[in-house]
Amino acid sequence: MTLLALKGVESGYGPMQVLWGIDLAVNAGETVILLGANSAGKTTLLRTIIGLLPCTGGTITFDGEPVGALPPDQRIRRGIAFMSELGVFPGLTIEENIRLGGYFLSAAEVRRRSARLYDLFPALAGKRRDLASSLSGGQRKMLGIAKVLVSEPKLLLMDEPSSGLAPVFVKQVVDVLKTAITGGMTLLIAEQNVAFLPLADRGYLIDGGRVRLSGTRAELEASDAVHEAYFGL
Repeated sequence: MTLLALKGVESGYGPMQVLWGIDLAVNAGETVILLGANSAGKTTLLRTIIGLLPCTGGTITFDGEPVGALPPDQRIRRGIAFMSELGVFPGLTIEENIRLGGYFLSAAEVRRRSARLYDLFPALAGKRRDLASSLSGGQRKMLGIAKVLVSEPKLLLMDEPSSGLAPVFVKQVVDVLKTAITGGMTLLIAEQNVAFLPLADRGYLIDGGRVRLSGTRAELEASDAVHEAYFGL
């Protein structure tokens, strides 16, 4: 079943158009990766899907309903979560960050879900009252994932989860996402690091705000266009 569908989507920043006629689909239970170099349009696309930027052309449909005109909080309540490149609020504690991720849930429900997340991220469990700013880069990324998972979204959008991380921490993030995928999570990941490609069922190569190529993981791995664009090898 198609969970997210974009048809001819255009967007940008004021008079500057960045996205040009984007067609994209994510099926329930899939992991889809958006590959592209810096400034290719990946972040703009995710911000348009969640509603932080206006959709100036085309349509965005989520779970069978048009959402292109809805504000971000309504998209979040419908089941879309967005993890930005930073992912956390450094001035808040670990516990506060996670609680913020479930802001529309009851306190009791947040506590119940948080307990499961601390089991998934044991390195955070003993630091829950520490500020996020005190964490290592890898731990901050784990907290960012925990913050979005507390809402148990139908679709998780992730912007550059490898950003600022050493290779050892990138592997840790990939391993955590493998666990989420096993649990049935649907992911749309914007990345320029090919370490995330093995997670994907399908993918899109974005360049100049346009889809240049789409296909299965195997097709992307074999594509000359992907190798020519590459940046993370």
